Amino acid sequence: MPIKTARERLIFALDVASVGEAVHLASLLKDDVGGFKIGLELFVACGPAVVEAVRKQAPRALIFLDMKFHDIPATVQGAMESAASLGVDFVTVHCEGGALLKAVVEGAGGRVKVLGVTALTSMSEADFEEAGIDPAYSKAEALVLHRARVARLAGCAGVVCSGLEAGAVKDEFGAGFLVVTPGVRSADDAADDQKRVVTPAEAMRNGADYIVVGRPIRKAPDPKSAAKRICAEIEQGMRERR
Repeated sequence: MPIKTARERLIFALDVASVGEAVHLASLLKDDVGGFKIGLELFVACGPAVVEAVRKQAPRALIFLDMKFHDIPATVQGAMESAASLGVDFVTVHCEGGALLKAVVEGAGGRVKVLGVTALTSMSEADFEEAGIDPAYSKAEALVLHRARVARLAGCAGVVCSGLEAGAVKDEFGAGFLVVTPGVRSADDAADDQKRVVTPAEAMRNGADYIVVGRPIRKAPDPKSAAKRICAEIEQGMRERR
């Protein structure tokens, strides 16, 4: 289904630790964002019930279950089958080999879009060597493209990558291969643990389909206004799309 509006491209990260907080934020922002990300902090604290609680508050929103699965193929396939049964829209898996990715795609059974996590936006290129990554992929773009190729061959619907690499992914794989971009910060936002960051306009200009934003909205004095401001930046980037 085509993404039509700036709001539909904005996924808000529910990086909180209770169902009550998640429900409050979903109720507050359901008309200002297109989807909600449920990550490890919230899912581990609250379990699958939080998915239904968020869906009840925002029935039209996408649910992005950001589990970043990473285990042996049999384990991740079973985990994905369980995740797919929750009726979510996106689930993530680390791009750590074709066998793992294929198992996750098989577990999804076409019920949910699988996104391969290429390189965390909290990692700089200086961190790649410490992580033991092949020097051939010492540059972020080279690593992201390599892992995106593996994900595409395994049947993933798209990848998660920084907006800095989004354009290269779109150039190689085209519009049909989804790019979801975290690590998005407006120019006036304070620094945090993200390293490879872009603004909402830059992410869209470079070809991202969706952006994931958490703290800049959640910690704003007026989260609804912050979400609207980011949507305006998304619109700007769409007008300037490469």
